[in-house]
Formats: sequence, structure tokens, C-alpha cells
Amino acid sequence: MARPRIVIVGAGFAGFHAARRLARVSRGKADVVLVNPTDYFLYLPLLPEVSGGVLDPRRVTVPLADTLPGVQVVLGEVDGIDVDGRAVSYVDPEGRTRRLSYHRLVLAAGSVNKLLPIPGVADHAHGFRGIPEALHLRERLIQQIELADTTDDPAEREARCTFVVVGAGYTGTEVAAQGQLFTDEIIRHHPRLAGIRPRWLLLDTADRVLPGLAERMSAVAGRVLRQRGIEVCLGTSVTEATADGVHLSDGRFVASRTLVWCVGVRPDPLVEATGLPTTRGRITVDEHLAVPGHPEILACGDAAAVPDPARPGEITPMTAQHAVRQGRLAADNIAASYGVGRLRPYRHRDLGFVVDLGGWQATANPLHVPLSGLPARVVARGYHLLSLPANRARTAADWIFAAVGSRPSVQLGLVPGAAVPLDTAAPELVRH
Repeated sequence: MARPRIVIVGAGFAGFHAARRLARVSRGKADVVLVNPTDYFLYLPLLPEVSGGVLDPRRVTVPLADTLPGVQVVLGEVDGIDVDGRAVSYVDPEGRTRRLSYHRLVLAAGSVNKLLPIPGVADHAHGFRGIPEALHLRERLIQQIELADTTDDPAEREARCTFVVVGAGYTGTEVAAQGQLFTDEIIRHHPRLAGIRPRWLLLDTADRVLPGLAERMSAVAGRVLRQRGIEVCLGTSVTEATADGVHLSDGRFVASRTLVWCVGVRPDPLVEATGLPTTRGRITVDEHLAVPGHPEILACGDAAAVPDPARPGEITPMTAQHAVRQGRLAADNIAASYGVGRLRPYRHRDLGFVVDLGGWQATANPLHVPLSGLPARVVARGYHLLSLPANRARTAADWIFAAVGSRPSVQLGLVPGAAVPLDTAAPELVRH
């Protein structure tokens, strides 16, 4: 019998943990191949701290070669699946098209920025799904305050010191919270801007921030943001974006040079390209994560419509908790198909959520115990350190330095705006 080759597409939460588990249970008896555009796993929950100047971007990137012994990492963007021929096609970093055969396939392609047909948004907004976008935003915040310092036009100065975040979910809330603290610190180094405080707006069509989480967490987050001066505009959306600002659904025009798009995510475009059946835009799978009619293909994470046993008739939300568990289950069920272990359906228990609001503020409900303030902050930091597969000591050191010192506020010019378009299938890559 030929040596089995198990190919995993995507190194997000689902793909990374599937590869890690497969390498462990296969014990060298199968070739585990992971195809990903980058050579790292991105710990996405800490990305707002990168844009806020708290963490070095290397802290939230986990090297695949270091943390996945026994797994072959192939750099490339998968652009098609030959289901009948059992092969994936991908484009390597030098633009060459390659083909990789498989015995078993795990589709864990993840998600990208969710787009809405709003005039000007694709041209003037930037998303928040990868390191390039986080670095661009960090430098954008610094740049706009420095440009505000050089102008004598009050209107231009106000516009450059105004920042608009669309989407008050998990990501948007943390981006606004971290960004507000960062810009308040930056502006203190510019005496010509004395008396001016950066203006932050957080928009959402929902009736509360963090609409997908518990109401108490929403209330805490909303209160903290408003106390800091962030304008939380609920029931409000953008109707048009321009180079000079945004038109809002309540009739206002807000002059601004910075628009951050955090309205949610959609499955990676690869999902549609596979030709496999979909449910609500995600690959249809059964309770064992297998694609109906194709038991050799499993899908997990944001790319998969996994039936939610806690909500009959629904599919699991796009969260890291679900992705990690589904990735591990996909690995176990593939091993079971080779006679190692047993086939199991997807089950989960909600462990709660943490939302880091920067400073000493956070809100959390670990195991449904409501926490806020410093206790929630401790739980949030502890949770992230435990969940990080690497860089724990260095991440903790960055947190300490940020708490007792200042955040670096220099532009390196590494990621220009044109390099991080909102409409991209690979937000983890810089576009040239």
C-alpha cells in the first residue's frame, strides 16, 4: 500500500491544530503536508495589540517549521481542487502553478474580509485580517497625527485626527479600544496638537456592541468605550466612503482619512472554487466533518458549515474556539479512517469569551462567570498566553514594557495602503 499523504489547506486555527494532531497520531506513518501562503500561524485575537503598538508582530506569528515537527510545510495559495483526481493546485510565492496529490484532504482555508456593496468602501477602507493590515493601520495612525501636526488648517487637522471603525463585533471593538489608547499616547509627543484629542467612532447596525456575545459583556464594553470618549454609534452604517470622509446612514458626514472595515468575515473564495456543495457559503459537511459523497475530504473552521449540536438546524459560528476543536477532530477522524482510534461526531462546550479593551480594562465570562476590569484583564491575558503555541515569554515581556513604558511611534513605511486592498483573497500577503 502506498504511503498515505494527508494534505491540509490553510494554517489558521483549524488547519494548524489539525496538522499538529495528525503529526502526533500518525507517528511518522503518513506524510502530513500543510499548504499555506505564509510560513506562520497567525494568532488573530492579539492582532489589535499589534496595530495598537503593544506587541511586536512577530509575537503573534507562530513559525510552522518550529511548532509542527513532522509536517511538511508548502508555501502557496491553493486555487483549485480536483476532486476526481484527488489533487490540489496552488500557486507558489514565485508565481508557478503546482499540483499536489492526496489520499485525505482537510479544507481549513479560513475566511477573509466581508464586503458590502457600499460606494467607495473597497477604495478607501482597509480590513483587519492579517499582519500587513495591522501594520498598515499602526503606521496610518502615526502618520495621520504627524500630518495633523504639520498643517495649520483646523479642518484638515480635525479630519486627520478622526478615525472611523465599522463593525462593533469582537475585532472592531478591540481595534477601536487599542487604537484610541495608542493615538492618545502619540499625540502627547506633539506639542502643537496640545488641547486636541483624537476622535474615534465605532459604528454598527446592531443595537449594542459585541452583538454576538452575552449582554453583560456588551454593556461593560460599551460603557468602557464611551467613558474613554469613543463615539459608539449604534443602528448606524456607512452609506458612502470618500477620500475625505464617510457619509453615515443618519445623514451625517464625518471628515476622516482613516476607515477601518471590521464588519465581519466570509469564507475564503476557495470554498466556491472547489465546486463542493455549500450551506450559507460554507462547505457542507456532516457531523463527522466529512463532505457528503466524498469521505476522503473533511472541512473545518470558518470554511465549513458544521452542524451545531447545541442548536439543531444551525451551523457553528466562525470562532477560534470552534476552529481549534474542529481541526483536532478532523485529525482524529482521519486517523480513525486508517484504523487508529474511532470516528466521533463534533461536540463542544462553550468555555466563554474574553475581550481585551486595553489598559487595565477587559470583559470576560470564563465558564460563564461574568468578570470585568482587572480580574477580566488577568483572565484575558492568561487565556491568550495558554492558547499561544509559542512566543509566550516574549509576549509577556512586551506587555510588561508597554505597561511601564511608552509604545514605539515611528513609521517604517513597510506596508503602504495599496499593498493591503480590502477586496483580497489573501489578507495575510502584501500585494504589489
